[in-house]
Amino acid sequence: MIGLFGITFGSWHVIFLLPFFLVPVVLLCWHALRKKRITLKLLTASKYRKLLFPGFSLGRTRIQYCLFFIGFCSLFFALLQPQWNKKEETIKQEGRDLFIALDISRSMLAQDVLPSRLEWAKAKIKSLVHELKSERVGLILFAGDTFVQCPLTMDHTAFYMFLDQIDADTISSGSTAIDRAIIKALDGFSQIPDQKNKLLLLFTDGEDFSRNLYQVKKRAAQQGMHIFTIGVGTAQGAPIPLYDENKKQIGHQTDKKGTIVITRLNEDILKQLAEDTGGIFVKATANTDDINTVIKMVQQFEKRQMEETKVTSLEHQYPYFLLVSFICFALEWIL
Repeated sequence: MIGLFGITFGSWHVIFLLPFFLVPVVLLCWHALRKKRITLKLLTASKYRKLLFPGFSLGRTRIQYCLFFIGFCSLFFALLQPQWNKKEETIKQEGRDLFIALDISRSMLAQDVLPSRLEWAKAKIKSLVHELKSERVGLILFAGDTFVQCPLTMDHTAFYMFLDQIDADTISSGSTAIDRAIIKALDGFSQIPDQKNKLLLLFTDGEDFSRNLYQVKKRAAQQGMHIFTIGVGTAQGAPIPLYDENKKQIGHQTDKKGTIVITRLNEDILKQLAEDTGGIFVKATANTDDINTVIKMVQQFEKRQMEETKVTSLEHQYPYFLLVSFICFALEWIL
């Protein structure tokens, strides 16, 4: 926005079009007026002009062209979206709080879904957050260790930035511990005393080496947390690729006997976890059916009032310029 004489123009960037419209209009009016002058001189002498053309006046024609020019300029200024008079509004934001936990264990590099389970999950998370426009979302990364990558926020652009930072370099060499991800989410919700609905969306292939998952999910259910598990991968599974420092694949992970390890989606543990905590299990699909199912379930939970935000804005005044333009064109037509 650019201000001029106390007026702020919301679409100042289109001002460069003014010469392309203004110059032809000026030239057209000048040419029309000049042509009428020449025609009058050719047809009659000035002393007989009023007798032969009693209803014609060059002065009135000039006024018509001036009105047309002013009306055109007013119309163009209306397109620039002129604004003035500040007004302050208080916006009450409502939504839900939900943590999204993403598995970053090495098995998430498997390519039974392309380009990999990790990239597949990231794309699904982006689609989900895009549809949940009014929700506060937080991002938890878990494997052997767990940490909050992005705290609860309504700034989805910042959330996407944190999500995009996750790649093969972020992958943990430790084993997966789903119970730690749940504990981290419970700790995050404990900082919101009036939180009624605690929602956790878990994106993982279900390979789990938790030591205390039963007690943790029992605690989650008691505290009103609903866990939605989104299974990433296939039952057929795929080997786990290994990469060097230059991100070039150098082989696949093997066990102690030298056999290539095949990682598979463990639906059973994810279904049981969701069932025990009042959530649902959804298997990630190539279309949007999985995300749509999760969204419908999330939207069934009651919203809570977020913080109130005061927004200062300027009132749009383009109707005044449109009115001036209409009056000028109407007078030009009447004359």
